[in-house]
Amino acid sequence: MSFIRKSLLAAVVLAVVPFGTGVAYSQVSPAEISKPKLKHAEQKYFQQIMDLSRAISRTRFPFPVALSRYPGLDPKRQARSDERGIEFIDFQGRTVLKISANYNAAFNAHMLTQNQRANRVLDEVIIPVLRLLPKSFPPQSNFDGVGFEIAYHVRTDTTSYAYEGIEVLTIVFSKDDTFKFSGASELSEQQEILNNSQVFMNGKNFGLMLGQRDALPMGDSEESKPENAQPAAAPVRAASKVDLPPRPGQELPSNLRVPKPPEQASSPQPDTRSVLMGKAPAPATQADADALQTKLQAKLDALNTEGRAHDNFVDYAPPSFAVFRNQIYLQLTLRNPTVFDPNATSIYKRAARSFDLFLGPRIKSLLVKTPDDPAIAGLDITVLTKFSSQTSTSSEAIEFICPMSPLRSFANADITNQDLISQSVVLVNGVRIALDLQKVE
Repeated sequence: MSFIRKSLLAAVVLAVVPFGTGVAYSQVSPAEISKPKLKHAEQKYFQQIMDLSRAISRTRFPFPVALSRYPGLDPKRQARSDERGIEFIDFQGRTVLKISANYNAAFNAHMLTQNQRANRVLDEVIIPVLRLLPKSFPPQSNFDGVGFEIAYHVRTDTTSYAYEGIEVLTIVFSKDDTFKFSGASELSEQQEILNNSQVFMNGKNFGLMLGQRDALPMGDSEESKPENAQPAAAPVRAASKVDLPPRPGQELPSNLRVPKPPEQASSPQPDTRSVLMGKAPAPATQADADALQTKLQAKLDALNTEGRAHDNFVDYAPPSFAVFRNQIYLQLTLRNPTVFDPNATSIYKRAARSFDLFLGPRIKSLLVKTPDDPAIAGLDITVLTKFSSQTSTSSEAIEFICPMSPLRSFANADITNQDLISQSVVLVNGVRIALDLQKVE
């Protein structure tokens, strides 16, 4: 659903299109990274990261692949999860390009073993992405390795119960092996590269064997685990001894709610911690946003008074907080006084001009007036554009959902207007668009 407030429905005709149908090209901003080495790598290769993200979005996989900074979230949280799935991280003292995603496939645990499922994910997701890498990152690129973290679903049932669980396959290649693997013609050569790489299943060492039914047994001692990995819960074991995935920590669908066998009822819930990134931050709720609203209401009232006087704030939608992608954003609604002819301008040109000529010059002023609170992840600014009187509709809503860090960088002239847009979400009447400011002018 669009992130535009309900109060706008009376003023704007909205397209009823679920949020998330647009292509996510935004990635982690260098300004968000504190470690100098990682910040330098993100700055140096930011355009290559964006290019790779676009290439992945254009690639046809057997099932949809959605980049995600924290893969393995349950389906209810995926729609609002952080889609910035490509970035540089520090993994065991090495600078690694992390590529993480949710693969929307559901494998049958009775038909495929865990090793066979890992083979499928390697063949269907990781190898196609490996083949895209050289177009964006030449072999002489200055980093140490590439890590893949792919989450997917596994279905199973017994005579007593049925459920769908989540597995996360993680493979960390050295940089040299990254470019060798997809070009290796022999299975034995690929297996040798895997043997030299780090492979994890649900946070534990995993002996992935190509073309085999079962994985190589691995000793998973504390010494062999990565320093920032946490053990996943032991898989649930049914009487049939089928190799099941850890059961996700959410309620079963109503049609699967059946009595649980004793061993399932006593099994601990898994820790869906990412091997490469650590635990995903706890998602904010609307209750958190409402509590923040109560805490800062006096400051929001002052912001509204100032905004109506100087920044074209509308009078029927005062500043408020809402949750977007598990984080709290401050919502502002402004009216652009410029009149557009929709027959002579495209939605892209109107969005570009609304930002460059109206909103962009106000960003610094808006940030100064925004309450200083670490819980505020960014600004969700809706700009209402006005159409000429001879058109059938009177206006449209252009929504700029911008994280706080790139907003501050833009206000300080550290990044360009396009850099800010590339790290933000832009909606026109509820539909996400990709916006290249220079190309549409």
